[in-house]
Amino acid sequence: MPKKPLESLGAIVREKRGTRKLRETAQEIGISPATLLRVEAGRIPDVETFGKLCKWLKKDPNEFLGTTQPTPSFLSVSVHFKADKNPNSETVNALAKMVLLAVASQGPTPDIEG
Repeated sequence: MPKKPLESLGAIVREKRGTRKLRETAQEIGISPATLLRVEAGRIPDVETFGKLCKWLKKDPNEFLGTTQPTPSFLSVSVHFKADKNPNSETVNALAKMVLLAVASQGPTPDIEG
């Protein structure tokens, strides 16, 4: 899939919004009008906002990130950490196991203390 520069996200969002009001569109996306205005002006959004924008645009985040890695789970975990300030212990343990498994699958890591 061809990569679109992440910097083009604002122009794509602005084009889809068209003549619709900023507040109305921001509410539909699930972000603040100020955030939408910043994105349309070319600012790179945080991960949570990026996920919401891609969902609203009906675009795969990989189109902007230029990777073939599955991004939805990454975005979901990131959103979860931001949304739930006090997760229950079962959730924390499950996420910790997931992270440890992901790190272990990457192979040996260089000794950074040595």
